[in-house]
Amino acid sequence: MIEKTKVLTYITRGSRLLVFTHPTAPEAGIQVPGGTVEPDELVEDAALREAIEETGLAGLRLSAFLGQHSRDMSDFGIPEIHHRYYFHIWCDEDAPEYWQHGEYMSADEPIPFDFYWVEMPDDLPDIIADHSIYLPTLAANLGLA
Repeated sequence: MIEKTKVLTYITRGSRLLVFTHPTAPEAGIQVPGGTVEPDELVEDAALREAIEETGLAGLRLSAFLGQHSRDMSDFGIPEIHHRYYFHIWCDEDAPEYWQHGEYMSADEPIPFDFYWVEMPDDLPDIIADHSIYLPTLAANLGLA
């Protein structure tokens, strides 16, 4: 089993959380921005880098580390253990309600993501693969719980 270090970010504006879907891969479900930590990269740096790369937003500010846990991804057909670090990030810019942004992986064409804001805690959708595990902690930190 391959082990990877990952970061997941809860980007908020007020009491709203940023989530996204993959329009070309609906089976990927609703997610929060995140990704793989590079060799010798601090998890805090990876969190902000991944948030900016995936969303295209520049006005992001790291707020707090929320927790960590490991997840076996074999239920998704991925032979990996993800060691995940969760962070809260503030969005300080006037972001749109909905937008599409692409992230380049190894392909010539970017992978498109459809981003949108949801109200916490009442309008949270089902977020895939335990991406939501630290949302109660975030809600408490924001005074929403």
